[in-house]
Amino acid sequence: MASEGPAAKKAKVATSTPKLLLARPKVAAPLDPNFAPLVLGKRQYLAAAKDASCAEKLEWALLRDDGCARYSLPVFPEGSEHAEASSALACFLLQEMLWQRSASELRLVGPAWICNAVKAAFSDSGAHKWEVKIMPSVCGTPDKAFQVNIVSSSELPEEKNMPQETGKSAKGCRLAFDLGKSDLKTVAVKDDEVLYSKETEWDVTNPDPEYHIGMIVTAMKLAKEKLPHVDAIGGSATGPISANNEARFCDCFPNVPPDVYKAKVVNVFARIAKEVAGDVPLKVVNDGEVTAIAAYQKIKQGNVFGLSMGSSAGAGYADADGNLNGWINEMCHTKLDLNPEAHADPWSEFTHTGLAHMYLGQRACTKFVSKLGIDVPEHMVYPHPNMCTVRHEDHANCLKLIQKAMADPAQEAKVTPLYETVGVYLGYALAQWAESYKIDHVMILGRVSKGKGGDIMLATAQKVLQTDFPELPKIKFHTADDHFKAVGQCIAAAALPPLN
Repeated sequence: MASEGPAAKKAKVATSTPKLLLARPKVAAPLDPNFAPLVLGKRQYLAAAKDASCAEKLEWALLRDDGCARYSLPVFPEGSEHAEASSALACFLLQEMLWQRSASELRLVGPAWICNAVKAAFSDSGAHKWEVKIMPSVCGTPDKAFQVNIVSSSELPEEKNMPQETGKSAKGCRLAFDLGKSDLKTVAVKDDEVLYSKETEWDVTNPDPEYHIGMIVTAMKLAKEKLPHVDAIGGSATGPISANNEARFCDCFPNVPPDVYKAKVVNVFARIAKEVAGDVPLKVVNDGEVTAIAAYQKIKQGNVFGLSMGSSAGAGYADADGNLNGWINEMCHTKLDLNPEAHADPWSEFTHTGLAHMYLGQRACTKFVSKLGIDVPEHMVYPHPNMCTVRHEDHANCLKLIQKAMADPAQEAKVTPLYETVGVYLGYALAQWAESYKIDHVMILGRVSKGKGGDIMLATAQKVLQTDFPELPKIKFHTADDHFKAVGQCIAAAALPPLN
């Protein structure tokens, strides 16, 4: 029996979900029988609201410096049987839109009771205090509090987006970097050909930004030696990156104190580029977006959703023309599961359950290891305290043992239900996200998708889409071969900044 510390106890916190939002999937998750997909709960809610001819609605606008997101939700009357479902669903959908697009202010229009309930939820002491705490940093205004205002209809701005065009060709001499949670990768590219590529392990938990800067600069200077000169630098990192390359909320620096982060990390990419190559064009984006752009270049078709199922769940999107939509696409923080006893999330300091972090990355696998009947060390069995932090090492090592068992014919049957379960998660997540993105293709990569288990996962996800969402256009799955991972993403990252 795994010992339990404070983190493990927090991880088991249960939440309340109105019954109207709890829906059983047609394709059940073998190891998670109480999985209650948000997308089905929303569908059930909207059908009930339509049948009840709900006359009132809650409207909102999420304002950010380069755009505005809008939404309208029919709501049940105050004091009615399903009033609580209205306020709960509104908060879940707002949470998703915040992490999809970001915002510095929320404006609400609608019945006073639900506007007040949502405003209370998105306060310093409310259920969504994590978003309230983090959004100012995501928006590049850490000293300005997130605003929630109840306004009149005339004060709701129209929907506005600012798509970003990116370079499609890596002509010339270019450097690129990819900052991951366990290693950093640097490449040198000349005229669309990778001349040099190296992965360097680093400690993202180090609280000193000079350590990180030194590691990146040293690695990039080694790559620079392979080029006659440097025309441009492209890069990718986890977390939201602003249009002007600011690392506003990059979790490659999780332990850097806030004041130091603001002073030394926000502009870290510009500083590094100048030290390595002077005043050359620079473009840095989220790692999921590089995946989507590289997939567009590989399959020669757009409307691509990129999903990296590794330490977490990194996402990105390339439109029909292979450009970015200007959103932050931090889908790992979005809620997928409305089961009241769903696993809690350490990134949100255990204030949320059912988030994609725990369903589409390696933790989707490791949280069930005790049910597989395979041999793993006690400290890798959830909810051991080691498994209830933001650190990834034990989860990565546990997944290796799971994959080893999957490759063993004598143990394959034990592990197959795990990959079927993750496949169910993936199918319902894609159906949920397809409501906001036009998805024709999905590029899947990351260690969770490797091997026979990955094939089972993707087949199960397709089954979910065909069974529960036959009305959706068919989504084509693509997986990352070695060439794509070694070359395709490197070239896509290097090509990001167009040359002057």
